[in-house]
Parts: sequence; C-alpha cells; structure tokens
Amino acid sequence: MSITDDVAELEGELAELDADERESSSSVALFEGDEGRLELAQRRTLVALLKHRFITARTHQAEWRTLLGNPGLIRSRLNDVFLDLHLDTDREVAFKRQAVAEGGGRFPTLLFDTAWSREETILMVYLRSRSRAEEATGVSRVYVARDEMLEHVEAMRPAHATDRAGDAKRAARAVEALNKAGLLVGQRDAERFEISPAIDVVLPLERLQELLAWLKSGVEAPTDEELPELEDGEDA
Repeated sequence: MSITDDVAELEGELAELDADERESSSSVALFEGDEGRLELAQRRTLVALLKHRFITARTHQAEWRTLLGNPGLIRSRLNDVFLDLHLDTDREVAFKRQAVAEGGGRFPTLLFDTAWSREETILMVYLRSRSRAEEATGVSRVYVARDEMLEHVEAMRPAHATDRAGDAKRAARAVEALNKAGLLVGQRDAERFEISPAIDVVLPLERLQELLAWLKSGVEAPTDEELPELEDGEDA
C-alpha cells in the first residue's frame, strides 16, 4: 500500500469519526451553544421532576417511561443541584427531596416546604385512609366524590366554629389545592376524582398516625413543623 493510500485511508477514518461525533452531538444539542448531555426526552423528564412535587406513571406517562429507562442519569443531574431522586416502582411515583449533607450542615436548596392548611391536612388524611382501605380489597384505582370530601371536612369542624360559610369556602379551596398538587386526579371542576398513588408518598404511615392523633385531639391547627412535610419546586 502506498503512502497516498495510507493517507486516503486515514482521512476516511477521520471523516467517519467526525461524522459520528456530529451525529452524537446533534442528537442532544437542541440550540446554539448547547453543551447539555441529556437527550430531549430526558431533559423533559428532569424538568418535570423539578417543576412538580412528583410525577406518576398515569399523569406523566412519557416522562415515567424515560425515567425508568435510565434513572441513574436523571438521578445524577438532580444530585448536581443537591437533590435526591426517590423512585417507587410499586406505586409508580417519583419525586425529589433535598439531599442531606454527611456530618451535618446544609446544602443550598431549590426547594421550599409547603405549609398545608387545616382543611387540606384533614382531606389528605381522609384520602390516605380511603386509598389504603380500598386497595386492601384489591381495588387498583381509587375514586372519591367531591361531595364526600366536603362532607368529611364539615364533619371535622370544631364544635366552637360558627362561620359555616367561611368553613365551606375553605373546604372547597382545599379540594382545589389538592387537585392542583396532583393528589386528586381529574378536571378542576370535576365532581369525582381519582386519588393519586402519590398520597402514600406525601403521607407515609408514621406521618398519618401523627396526624390522626392531632385530629382526634381537637386542637385548632398544627404548627408548620407538624404539618405534612413536602419539599417542592415551583408548580405550573
């Protein structure tokens, strides 16, 4: 083989490498100067996790499939901003939490704690208990009527409460808030909602027991620290 042939072969190999590099770059580069390493679907999944309290297989089908395809890569990106990925494949729920520094101290955070109102807390305890009870009978998807929720909140009104109209408005706003949070799945004005499996994530058993004790005690309202903890990014 001549030198000319060697040079031609080398140039061909370099051209192939250059083409492969351009193809690899073009598969993830979405705008001029883009140095990201995630594909479009993975970026959408990362944004969904940052933007929402949680995602589920039902509410974010495409993102859920992408996450299951490579959870380590998404987890790595969240770790870069001091967040942990929690993936519950049984309930098909994924959410992020603030990472805890080893040896104490605190990391900078993108999250804030949501303070739930008394009515919202009552509803979450009701939804959690209702969901667990029906799932124990083999039901996979649990539904609840708006009227049922409003009646339950009304039944929990303290004996000394006299502002019935105000209480009714707060109960209605609580339903809207849980729908916006994704714990009640359905249209905003629906009369019937599906209870999201994420309710178990928001209210684990030990927290549920604490809140049940609070409700039975009849105190006016828990402090922010006593309310259910749910770290959150900014919702849509």
